[in-house]
Amino acid sequence: MTSETRAEPARRAGRREWAGLAVLALPTLLLSIDNTVLFLALPQLSADLGPTASQELWIMDSYGFLIAGFLVAMGGLGDRIGRRRLLLIGAVAFGAASALAAYSVSAEMLIVARVLLGIAASTLMPTSLALITTMFPDRGQRSLAIGVFISCFMGGAALGPLVGGVLLETFWWGSVFLIGVPVMLLLLAVGPLVLPADRGTGSGRIDLPSVALSLTAVLPAVYGLKDLAGDGPWWRALLAVAVGVTAGVAFVRRQNRLADPLLDLRLFRNRAFSAALVILLCGMVMQGGVYLVIGQYLQLVEGLSPLESGLRLVAPAIALVAGSLLAPVLARRVRPATVIAAGMLVAVVGWVLLAQAGSGAGLTLLLTGLVVGFLGCAPIGALGTELVVSSAPSERAGSASSVSETSGELGIALGVAMLGTVLGVVYRGQVSGALPPGAPEAAEHTLAGAVTSAEQLPPDLAGELLDAARSAFASGLSTVAVVCAVLSAGLAVLAVSALRRLRPGGAS
Repeated sequence: MTSETRAEPARRAGRREWAGLAVLALPTLLLSIDNTVLFLALPQLSADLGPTASQELWIMDSYGFLIAGFLVAMGGLGDRIGRRRLLLIGAVAFGAASALAAYSVSAEMLIVARVLLGIAASTLMPTSLALITTMFPDRGQRSLAIGVFISCFMGGAALGPLVGGVLLETFWWGSVFLIGVPVMLLLLAVGPLVLPADRGTGSGRIDLPSVALSLTAVLPAVYGLKDLAGDGPWWRALLAVAVGVTAGVAFVRRQNRLADPLLDLRLFRNRAFSAALVILLCGMVMQGGVYLVIGQYLQLVEGLSPLESGLRLVAPAIALVAGSLLAPVLARRVRPATVIAAGMLVAVVGWVLLAQAGSGAGLTLLLTGLVVGFLGCAPIGALGTELVVSSAPSERAGSASSVSETSGELGIALGVAMLGTVLGVVYRGQVSGALPPGAPEAAEHTLAGAVTSAEQLPPDLAGELLDAARSAFASGLSTVAVVCAVLSAGLAVLAVSALRRLRPGGAS
């Protein structure tokens, strides 16, 4: 990793750069909110547009799929044509697609709008992160700026259901999309004044076969990983993952042959870059999987409404934001490896508390464990991302940012698949033989199926079925928490061993 010399300290950012960060942080918050805001709007838009079950899935998932698929391509494109230019183009596209989604008159139209939103969002995320590396050459300031950026992204994911609930109390379902229009207009108006202009390298054309291979690698892999956690056929999910892996191998081989590759694989030769990516990926695995389990637990076990569940998740979101802002400050005086490892040990404590809560210790202990666990995981997002983008030369900042963002998207999908599978295995093992005679088969597969089945049974049988199903789900939650505790301990060891040469401030 390059280090800044003490003889020639890097230029420190001024008010214009911090104003630029605020301009970049607001769309980032919006993009993250857009990932989860539909959780509450789905019933209303389903009643209005009448989508099929398959169309509902595409309405929910196409946005995230397209973001993940296009990140690598857009990162490389931003390096070539200029990050600010691509950011502003993406802002126009995102605002237009938001309006299209808000006023959709059919399920098909809404799916198309969500696809366009995903593609537009994939231009905004890596370009924003790459611009931050340009705007803040001083390592200390850059770490804090990336911490703010990451905290907006992480906090927005948890605030999505809450924002959606507030909007839907007053307006129609399309309002959850229209919030994107004024934000993008603000970006278009203020962005050219406070964001640095860069023409990009201007070298080489975008290699279209590489773009196609990157899409074929990421999209089927994300789809297959998410499908593994659902009720779809295992062969279909495994086939999708196999297609993604095969295309990924072909993508790597092609990049090694190209003089001007879409993704410079030499970045991975940097030990800090590779280790930070692994840590970032695993951190997102835990967050994605835990969110999946906790969301179901609060609604199906504790009986909370989606809005009430969203309110309960505000405290963990605040913990993520606080940890993301605190970690860069600590890393100025303490080695990044120490900060990340200490955070992971704090997370271990949180996951152990969460495991106890799954055993029936109560909602307060569950939320406490979640807050402590997310607080411990927060340094991964802030410092891990900073280490990744700082390891790359400035002309490859967009590519490095796209790799970081793709790692996060894949981590969330992998967490949903892996920890969702762990949850499912434990649930089915615990509930098998514990259900009352005559219980529908759907109750043996998922807790949601058990809740639906209970509505068709007499009260005494329904109560017995729900008790057995909820107890089995709680056991699954405890197991997931234990897995996260073991993974956090392993990441603490990896951080100390692989990042130990990085001094406070990020210098090697």
